[in-house]
Amino acid sequence: MSRLLLATANAKKLVELQRVLDGQLGSGRIELVSLAEFPDYADVPETGLTFGENALIKAREGCRRTGLPTVADDSGLAVDALNGMPGVFSARWSGRHGDDQANLELVLAQLADVPDEHLGAAFVCAATLVLPGGREHLVDGRQQGRLIRSPRGTNGFGYDPIFVGEGQDRTNAELTPAEKDQISHRGRALRALGKVIAKELT
Repeated sequence: MSRLLLATANAKKLVELQRVLDGQLGSGRIELVSLAEFPDYADVPETGLTFGENALIKAREGCRRTGLPTVADDSGLAVDALNGMPGVFSARWSGRHGDDQANLELVLAQLADVPDEHLGAAFVCAATLVLPGGREHLVDGRQQGRLIRSPRGTNGFGYDPIFVGEGQDRTNAELTPAEKDQISHRGRALRALGKVIAKELT
């Protein structure tokens, strides 16, 4: 059985990645390994200027350090009225990496004077597979939508409680995990990457 490293320390993202890839590849075909199995694994600085660059940085480093085929993603929120920001800075928009509540509150504060009709936004994800032999695959996923003023829902993470996807009347945080996977940026990117993983590793 092939082993595949999911290069993330974000527990909620890891669950989502595992769920989507298990659904795509089928159980028992690939053993998914997390960074928790490598306790001395140091943080990898995300120095890229695009989601794709950051995903590749993390996947290349994971493959180099562990010798395992590695999947990594970088994703975030692109707000029209903020010229595409917070973008690659989504997880640390408030200055504290991974403080979902502070990041969400700052975005809402920055949009306080923006009319509702100009609250268009998109979730964007770049996902990559890097193989020990040097081959690399990069795919993208996108979910268009709009922001709302007050958070709703308790599922998901990050900006999910204030994002309503196109054709939806519920926020991403009000969707079940299965519903979200079908329409989310990460779900779309990982389904595309899953086809590549199946071809490369099974």
